[in-house]
Amino acid sequence: MSAMQRRLPRIRDFAPLIRFQRPQFDRTARRLTAALTVEDLRDLAARRTPRAAFDYTDGAAEDEISLGRARQAFRDIEFHPAILRDVTDVDTSRDVLGASTSLPFAIAPTGFTRLMHTAGEQAGVRAAAAAGIPFSLSTLGTASIEEVAAAAPQARRWFQLYMWRDRDRSMALLRRAADAGYDTLLATVDAPVPGARRRDSRNGMTIPPALTLRTAIDAARHPAWWFDLFTTEPLAFASLDRWSGTVAQYMDTMFDPSLTFDDLAWVKSQWPGRFVVKGIQTVADARAVVDLGVDGIVLSNHGGRQLDRAPVPFLLLPDVVREVGRDTEILLDTGIMSGADIVAAIALGARSTLIGRAYLYGLMAGGEAGVHRVIEILAEQIRRTMRLLGVAELGELAPQHVTQLQRLIPRT
Repeated sequence: MSAMQRRLPRIRDFAPLIRFQRPQFDRTARRLTAALTVEDLRDLAARRTPRAAFDYTDGAAEDEISLGRARQAFRDIEFHPAILRDVTDVDTSRDVLGASTSLPFAIAPTGFTRLMHTAGEQAGVRAAAAAGIPFSLSTLGTASIEEVAAAAPQARRWFQLYMWRDRDRSMALLRRAADAGYDTLLATVDAPVPGARRRDSRNGMTIPPALTLRTAIDAARHPAWWFDLFTTEPLAFASLDRWSGTVAQYMDTMFDPSLTFDDLAWVKSQWPGRFVVKGIQTVADARAVVDLGVDGIVLSNHGGRQLDRAPVPFLLLPDVVREVGRDTEILLDTGIMSGADIVAAIALGARSTLIGRAYLYGLMAGGEAGVHRVIEILAEQIRRTMRLLGVAELGELAPQHVTQLQRLIPRT
């Protein structure tokens, strides 16, 4: 065997192979650019945010079984790609609840958002407007109905309602939202009482945050977060009265366990725009609310934050589509952590999806820039997954593209 011939390296040979990246001096921008997945943003968020705030976002009810199952359900899918399709151009837009959206997801309503980052809901609605997707404001938001509208007048805005025991105050919120240009109401029906969120109880989660010895020690690890908190507008439920106490105590004073289908129909009659019921967890309830004439439903177990061991929305989707898919628009949330998850939901019949934790991980990781980044990551993953499936537009996605592999099969 002949010896390998060697020579002195020549600059002209290897120079084209070497590219020096322009240095990025903005540390936040550098971290966000390096984040390639929502999980990467979650890791960043955990490092940059105090434990109580991070756990409020990251945690779920009781043993957090519902959340774990929801995420596992998306992992347990098998895609079936078609080959030799022209996917040079991919269209991710579609009509959702009466208007076009550029991507098949919206930002879900989240409470206490400025606790995660002081940019709060305003950052979320501005990023949503830039991306051409809807933004949902929670009844428990920390920016008011009017502040969110002013932050991004061009954004498509939805309002999420928890029905109070005081019906007049609930209807006052609806009038404010309608006057401010919110076009869709998300009536949340899965929270007659607050779920048992153990992480929050152990952390003594309050609004505003209480300074205990534990939080004081945590503050030393997150000085920038605390500086932002104390040098901006005090944290409060912006559309409601100010409150000092635990989150669970506040919800106990607010939620109405007597709410019925008749009440839901009455709320619908008070709202001038699109009416969507959020928190559907059975086929029978899907049929019941659709028979009330709603414009859409959201299959949701509240992100696993209410009843632990609740049905997994993604696993429920095919049955609900068969029952009411021709009669209403079906949206879905809980457990979504990638664009591939969203593509799978669309293939099985969802009109669109909602992202909650994923959005908040981006917000905690980098404020408004972090929200832009999570939308960018999901959009890139959606387009790539569609191309690899041989699909050029969302309407081509169908059940034959996805198999739900089952771990938990009901015992008969």
